Amino acid sequence: MRVKRGTVSRRKHKKYRKLSKGFKGRRNNVFKFSKDAAERSLQNQYKGRKHRKRDFRRLWITRINAAARIHEMTYSTFMHGLRESSIDLDRKALAELAINDPQAFAAVAEKAKAALAA
Repeated sequence: MRVKRGTVSRRKHKKYRKLSKGFKGRRNNVFKFSKDAAERSLQNQYKGRKHRKRDFRRLWITRINAAARIHEMTYSTFMHGLRESSIDLDRKALAELAINDPQAFAAVAEKAKAALAA
């Protein structure tokens, strides 16, 4: 007696069709293409979680640099001044200060300047 595999392959096809829901063209309804597209999307999803951390760090550094230049400092001298004055604020917090509370950022920048002058 032969083994019929209809339910097994249907289950496998449904899994990939569900993952590729919303894709354009044959990528969402032809199994061969939907399988490739779904697997590639899962790989990109994994990579994207790593890239998001990189992108946010770059954004914070850009914002801190722009705010530091208003106070006649570059990003690197500003960060060096913070380290010298033992101010432990991470880049996310510094970027938030630079945007939402410029007076507080100015105070931090003055401390950094003072530490560099000493």
